[in-house]
Amino acid sequence: MIKALQQIAEQRIAKAIEEGSLKIDSWKNRPLPLDDDSFVPDDMKMAYKILKNSGYVPPEVETRKEIHKLEDLIVKTEDSHQRVKQMKKLDLLMRKLDAQRSRPSSIEHDDVYFRKIVERIDTSKGGSSPTHDR
Repeated sequence: MIKALQQIAEQRIAKAIEEGSLKIDSWKNRPLPLDDDSFVPDDMKMAYKILKNSGYVPPEVETRKEIHKLEDLIVKTEDSHQRVKQMKKLDLLMRKLDAQRSRPSSIEHDDVYFRKIVERIDTSKGGSSPTHDR
């Protein structure tokens, strides 16, 4: 059974290369990139791979993407009132991320370090600190 599936896969790959719908120049004779699944328990690796291949992204990953986009937006925003709103949304997203995790992140949002980061981002644009609004 496995040999038959392997033969079918090889035939389809060869056909796609012949038709030009599969470009191999960029990865020919190079190893395929390996997924870093070291954080996934051994008994869950296959399930994670199936979910990933089907396009599923865990909620934590989606939230992290939103956080990174918002951080970039905060740095680029000139209006201090708009920046304060975005920073409050960032705080909410970080709290959401902590709720999605089995254990909280190492930086607590009310921690002095977090406040200093927020103040530094805010003062680099010349606005007022959102930590005073809390």
